[in-house]
Amino acid sequence: ADMVLKSKVRISSILFRFVVILLTAAVAFLAIGLIGYLLKKGLPYVNRAFLFTEPDILMDSYGIKPMIINTIYTVVLTLIFCIPLGIGSAIYLAEYARKSSFFVKIINVANETLSGIPSIVYGLFGFLAFVISKKWGYSLSAGVITLAIMVLPLIIRTSQEAILGVDNSFREASYGLGAGKLRTVFKIVLPSAMPGILSGIILAIGRIVGETAALIYTAGTVPEVATSLTSSSRTISVHLYCLLNEGLYTEQAYATAVVLIIFVVIINALSNFLAKKIIK
Repeated sequence: ADMVLKSKVRISSILFRFVVILLTAAVAFLAIGLIGYLLKKGLPYVNRAFLFTEPDILMDSYGIKPMIINTIYTVVLTLIFCIPLGIGSAIYLAEYARKSSFFVKIINVANETLSGIPSIVYGLFGFLAFVISKKWGYSLSAGVITLAIMVLPLIIRTSQEAILGVDNSFREASYGLGAGKLRTVFKIVLPSAMPGILSGIILAIGRIVGETAALIYTAGTVPEVATSLTSSSRTISVHLYCLLNEGLYTEQAYATAVVLIIFVVIINALSNFLAKKIIK
C-alpha cells in the first residue's frame, strides 16, 4: 500500500511539474511571438530620421523625437509627485498608524479600490477636475497629476507590504541600542525594504510609459515638445494610438510600437541598475 501511495504521489508530482512547465513555455512563446511580430513589422522603419526628427506631414516626415522627450518629461515629473507621497503614506500606515483603527481600514479599502479603477475613469476625472474645473486646459501638468493619482495606490501598496515584511527583530535591535522611531525607520527599516519599494516604482514606471487613455483627456495630443507645464504634449503611447486611429500610417505605428518596447526595456534596465546601486 505504501508503494502504491508513493507511486501515485510521484506520478502526481511529475504531472504537476509538466503542466507548470507547459504553461510557462506557452507564456514565453506568446511573449516571444508578440515581440517578434512587432519587430518584424516595425523594425525596418526605425532609423535615425524616425528617432531624431519632428513630425511634418507636408515634408513627409514622421519622426517621434518630441514624443520621446515628452515621455521622459512625463515619467520624471510623475515620479517626483508620487514617490514622496507614496512612500510617506506607506511609512505612516506600516509604522505609525494603529493596524486595527477604523481610519487605517478605510485607507486600505480606498487604496485597493483605486488600484482597480480603469485608466479611462482617471482620464475623465483629470479632464473634469484639472482641464475644465481648474482651467488648466490640455497640459503636461494635468496629465502628470492625473498619472500621479493613478499610480499612487500601486506605490503605496507595494511599499507598505515591503515595510511590513521587514523582520521585527531589526526594529527591536535598533530600539535596544537606543535609536528612536524616526531613526529606526530611515536607517534600518527603509534600507531593508528598499528592494520591494523599488519593484513597485519600476511597475509604476511601466504603467506611466504605457498609459494612453488618461493622457488623451488631460495632456492632449499635440505632437510637439512641451516647453512648459502648461503646454499640451503627446507621449509615445498616445502617438501610437493616434497613428492607428487615423489608419493611414500603419508602418509608422509599428515602428512606434518597437520604439515603445525598446524604451520600456531601457527604463527597466536603468531602474534595476539604480536599484542595485541603492541597495548596495
